[in-house]
Amino acid sequence: MTSDTARRFADKTILTIDVYGTLIDWETGIVDALDPILRTHGHALASDALLEKYAWHESALEAGPYLTYREILEEALNRISKDLGFTPNEQELERFSHSVGDWPAFSDSQQALRALQRRFRLAIITNGDDEFFALSNKHLGIEFDYVVTAQQTRSYKPSLNNFHVALGRMQTPRNEILHVAQSLFHDHVPAQAVGLQTVWIDRRQGRPGYGAVPRAAAVPDARFVDMRSFAEAILDA
Repeated sequence: MTSDTARRFADKTILTIDVYGTLIDWETGIVDALDPILRTHGHALASDALLEKYAWHESALEAGPYLTYREILEEALNRISKDLGFTPNEQELERFSHSVGDWPAFSDSQQALRALQRRFRLAIITNGDDEFFALSNKHLGIEFDYVVTAQQTRSYKPSLNNFHVALGRMQTPRNEILHVAQSLFHDHVPAQAVGLQTVWIDRRQGRPGYGAVPRAAAVPDARFVDMRSFAEAILDA
């Protein structure tokens, strides 16, 4: 029997997918890179408190004049440090701003993507830049059909521009595209604003707060706790 998810999205030919938070465990990566720096300066924050502080500063920086993601990481650390009353040194700024390549993939990401690739074209829409996505994709090992980065669009999600650029490249009717992502703020709100259906990969299920993303209100078309369960449902026929 075909699953409800497979029937509901039977007309889709392309999956547009977020990277950080959806495929790559950026919360673990951020905490692992940032926590030792804060502790060196005498500050120990709970992981969720640290992530929420990071989310506040990152989203503010991404909404301003375009900066590379490396610059955003450096300035986010500067602002967090100012909040806590210390100044990071150059080595700490360098270490944090180069940590993205060490952020791990979720254990289910690669297998799910390989299965989905047999049925759909896969497109990346990421707030990372070209270099960082290439480093992260070494953990995934997937050849994507389209890759749209913030570096290419000169803007960061939730800007609609990132989605307009991706849609322009794909030249595919919007009713054939399904956007798959963890962040309601960065992805679901703007994707729905440009007319796409969305699937929420709720990686934080059961954990309080919003982690490394600001609070946002959206109603995704479907919800799964990870990429594996999503792939199983949409490929069930």
